[in-house]
Amino acid sequence: MRELVMDPALLPLFVVVPLLGAALLAIVRRRVLEHALLLAVPVAIGAGAVLLLLSHRTEPVLAHSVGGFAEVLAIPFVSDPFTALMLLVTAVSTLAASVFLVLTGESRYRFVPPLVLLLTTGVNGALLTGDLFNLFVWVEVMLMPSYALIAVTGSWRRLGIGRLFVLVNLLTSTLLLIGVGFVYGTAGTVNLAMLADAGSGSPTTAAALAVVLLALAVKAGLVPVHSWLPRAYPGTSAGIMALFSALHTKVALYAMFRIVAVTFSDGMPFAAVLAVLVVITILVGAFATAGASRVRTAMGHQMITGVGHILLGLVLFSHVALSAGILYLVHHVVTMAALLLTIGAVEHTYGSGRLRDLRGLARRDPWVMVVLALGLFSLAGLPPTSGLWGKVGLLRASAEQVVTGQTVLGWAAIIAVLVASVGSLLGLQRLWRGTAWGGDLNTYRPDDARVGRAPETALPEGTTVPWRLLGPGAAMLALSVAMFVGIGAVLPTMDAAATGLLDVPAYVEAVTGA
Repeated sequence: MRELVMDPALLPLFVVVPLLGAALLAIVRRRVLEHALLLAVPVAIGAGAVLLLLSHRTEPVLAHSVGGFAEVLAIPFVSDPFTALMLLVTAVSTLAASVFLVLTGESRYRFVPPLVLLLTTGVNGALLTGDLFNLFVWVEVMLMPSYALIAVTGSWRRLGIGRLFVLVNLLTSTLLLIGVGFVYGTAGTVNLAMLADAGSGSPTTAAALAVVLLALAVKAGLVPVHSWLPRAYPGTSAGIMALFSALHTKVALYAMFRIVAVTFSDGMPFAAVLAVLVVITILVGAFATAGASRVRTAMGHQMITGVGHILLGLVLFSHVALSAGILYLVHHVVTMAALLLTIGAVEHTYGSGRLRDLRGLARRDPWVMVVLALGLFSLAGLPPTSGLWGKVGLLRASAEQVVTGQTVLGWAAIIAVLVASVGSLLGLQRLWRGTAWGGDLNTYRPDDARVGRAPETALPEGTTVPWRLLGPGAAMLALSVAMFVGIGAVLPTMDAAATGLLDVPAYVEAVTGA
């Protein structure tokens, strides 16, 4: 039977569909239409991503240049198994967050549905682009609706947090654009396919690419330019934080993987510096969790240590390491979405996400605590969740480095992963103790006056988290458990993604035809 292969000319639809949806909702404001498109668009993108994954069984790379211009001026859309996997994972997490926004009523805030669709447009464009300048453009398309989403959601803390988010991202976007300009000035092109091995062949181009990677590292939250992230993200609502966690940092990480794989075939000249920063990031994020006074702030620090774990696969840079890093990336998107949406359900019900305000949930909401417990297990790398296989893959890749003679790097990575697991476990244990046990919840302490109740009001008798609010987080947690159980079916997809990332000649041929 003939294999089904997507026409490369359809790749721009991953951008066009959410963009048209956002434009329509900005003009026609009907609640039913807003909810329909907010949920239907991620489903359509996920279906298209599955078709792409099936297509890449026979076609390693699909590419289409928009505009009919010469190769130098074309706008390239490129997909390989790694791209298709990221499109699928981000679509699933966007769908879960969108369902949560509808259930909590945040989708009724002014222009939230079109802003989410515009954010999706930027994400898909950044994942599919084969050009550094267009990467900058799509990142800016992501940031514009994000500024507005922070302004209209979350607690009143969002006003100060919004300034921090805007300032950091404006500065890093400027740095990214400067880096892209340096790359063009040294290499004469910003097309990734034409930049193949350019970093290995020219020290000046390598330095220019380092500026681009630095800007992406700031956006991802790599130490020492990380502190803005656990301060900014918790200032939004839980649904928007879940969106940002799955999209913003992960797009930056994806771009770092792609740029390094294509342009540095012989290894980065600054790999040792990046390795040190990655190890520190893993440890800092893990141990900072214990100092958080809010549940979502603790999750912000766990995002930092997750960034370190993901980039460890890039630092080790072998097929096994890249496969493990991609697996950890997928696990982290799924697990963080599960935890943030579940915590959001608790906040929406009880009015607060502060540890001192949440106590006795194990007696009051046992099923909520089951989801939280499994999510925390996943972050610590314990069964029966996907976190176990993510950390096992990284440890295996680190051990491979020791065997092949990279003793210092290999042992440093092994120690960092193990020590960070212990640190995360200690910090998450404090979080569990603060929410599960203690006196019973008897008052409602809203973090934001807009929730419509006066502070310190008595909770109605029998108040618990509704099942409908728990659903999105529980569904994402079930996906993490399914990845643990079905790891035999998951690993081939991760291996295919790593293989496609390393197959630079196929990437170049698909884009340039050479």
